[in-house]
Amino acid sequence: MNTPRPEKKEFVSTHHGITKTESYHWLRAENWQEVMHDPSVLDAEIRSYLEAENAYTQHMMADTEALQETLFEEMKGRIKQDDSSVPSPDGPFAYALKYVQGGQHPIFYRVAREGQQAQEEILLDGDKEAEGQAYFKIAGASHCDDHSKLAWAYDDKGSEYFTLKIRDLASGTDLDEIISNTAGGGVWSADSKFVFYVEMDANHRPSKLFRHQVGTPQSEDTLVYEEKDAGFFMSVGRTQSGRFITIDIHDHETAEVWLIPADDPSAAPKLVAPRETGIEYSVEDHGDKLIILTNAGDAEDFKIVTTDLETQLANPGQSTWTDLVAHEAGRLILSFNVLKEHMIRLERFEGLPRIMVHRLEDGEEHSISFDEEAYSLGFSAGYEFDTTLIRFTYSSMTTPSRVFDYDVASRERVMRKEQEVPSGHTPSDYVTRRLQAVAPDGVKVPVTVLYRADTPLDGSAPCLLYGYGSYGISIPASFNTNALSLVDRGFVYAIAHIRGGKDKGFGWYKAGRREFKKNTFTDFIAASSHLVQENFTAHDRIVAQGGSAGGMLMGAVANMAPQNFKGIIAEVPFVDVLATMLDDTLPLTPPEWPEWGNPITDETAYNYIASYSPIDNVEAKAYPAIFALGGLTDPRVTYWEPAKWVATLREKKTDDNLLMLRTNMDAGHGGASGRFDRLKEVALVYSFALKTTGKIA
Repeated sequence: MNTPRPEKKEFVSTHHGITKTESYHWLRAENWQEVMHDPSVLDAEIRSYLEAENAYTQHMMADTEALQETLFEEMKGRIKQDDSSVPSPDGPFAYALKYVQGGQHPIFYRVAREGQQAQEEILLDGDKEAEGQAYFKIAGASHCDDHSKLAWAYDDKGSEYFTLKIRDLASGTDLDEIISNTAGGGVWSADSKFVFYVEMDANHRPSKLFRHQVGTPQSEDTLVYEEKDAGFFMSVGRTQSGRFITIDIHDHETAEVWLIPADDPSAAPKLVAPRETGIEYSVEDHGDKLIILTNAGDAEDFKIVTTDLETQLANPGQSTWTDLVAHEAGRLILSFNVLKEHMIRLERFEGLPRIMVHRLEDGEEHSISFDEEAYSLGFSAGYEFDTTLIRFTYSSMTTPSRVFDYDVASRERVMRKEQEVPSGHTPSDYVTRRLQAVAPDGVKVPVTVLYRADTPLDGSAPCLLYGYGSYGISIPASFNTNALSLVDRGFVYAIAHIRGGKDKGFGWYKAGRREFKKNTFTDFIAASSHLVQENFTAHDRIVAQGGSAGGMLMGAVANMAPQNFKGIIAEVPFVDVLATMLDDTLPLTPPEWPEWGNPITDETAYNYIASYSPIDNVEAKAYPAIFALGGLTDPRVTYWEPAKWVATLREKKTDDNLLMLRTNMDAGHGGASGRFDRLKEVALVYSFALKTTGKIA
């Protein structure tokens, strides 16, 4: 089959006196905003190229079709198909979601509170709602305070323009009003008569907060707040006590919060503290106090402060903030929640997460932690405020997920659920370890590895090395049933906890963004070399994997150290960094400038981004085998980024290694929406890894 080769059409742009010439700029649809709403309006020439690449990928992977089916059935066999969450109590009911045998989408239901008849009442059937849709994803469903209605939102294009509906739970039917172009779900007022939601503008930015009165059309909704700075995101929430609606304005380093009394939904929002570049904060309330998580006052790893509520709202700012939990360097406070008598925080210390319980009456604290070398831990305070129960989830690379209810007063721990692996799983068959790779500047980079106990560690094992390293996002060492399909075939599965995440504190994040971004790439390359030095694998057996900003990582390391990798899997890869950061009409460009720098106004940022942007650094040399995947309606990493990257690689690379592009024509950033359809995509990329390393049989 002929290799697709798109036509070259020269496009020239100039910034800071520097001329940039592109050959495949034309793949960016001029009507991309329309395509997000209606993919059928995509330019025919662009569609033809994407479909030619899809056909080529299908042809080149034809020899793995049986393997893909085997992998799919394996991964499907590890999922408890009729699984359900542990019901979470709220007043007279407990709310949960479940899946049915063969079902792709969640079903939301509730039961009467514990001690009463526990007959399930179906609130929303995701499978039923998804019938006839090529793509369908529920953003969330939230019940109102009097439990009579449900606000739920869905996306049927993959473009993350969500439609919000209100369901009457007595009749089980949706009300007539349809609220379109929202950022996701809605937040209820205390009287259950109003829903607050964020609207996305034409450039896919969450810019306006509206108040919707149930029973009225969207055209009559009230504009509550408009964010005019395109560089900021906006979201709406509610404090744990239920007392306040929160308007959260933020980018990647700065925050601003406004409060609306939930029992007075028409009240004007009140500011907590004005935005100040580099200062982040989030807010909960407790009686006559506000409790705030912040990095103000040089608290790089965050602290928790308190202030008088009325005084704070009358005089917004930081002047009255006093420490409740002082800053401690090296202990990163990730999140917190406030109950009637306790405050719970999730923090990371010495690279591992732990939950801390703080009694508000006297400040007495205790921790919930575990002894494994690497593990994942998270918690939820649930719906209620006047409670001593929290729920936390624990897993490791070898240990399936376990859900516990924990009484923060009595310290009693009850396991409510353990992840079932229907096809079987024996933890003792596997080994997980935490390694330390040394970066070029001497910094130690954690690497978590998983392998079967009988895997030879003599350099002969293939390896899938995963990385992300942006936005302060840490990749947890959690249980991953899909990865077992590689590990059971002799692979070492590794996660590189590189700079750009917060795995070793906030400083770890700062050392991998903006002018230090290249540390992310050299850390990952160092991780690959360390795995070879320690005889876990060899360079001609390593397949690297990353998605979104992790896809940028894939493009960068392919340019910088192609000899270190046998293959590259780049899912929805952010590889056209310079061109995207120069295009301020795109959805995420202005909010992303704090992460990467603004090349429009800053020549230094322009030159630095240009020095690593994957497309701009493709050269005439040999590259590893590369598989790029995109989504046509992706608003985060637009489809043309992987398309332009692959076209550029085809033009310049000197090897005959496999190079493929697959664009999901019915989905966006997250790929296929159904839980089994998504497994088919995983089976495809894993088949590429197996084929590339000669393990196709």
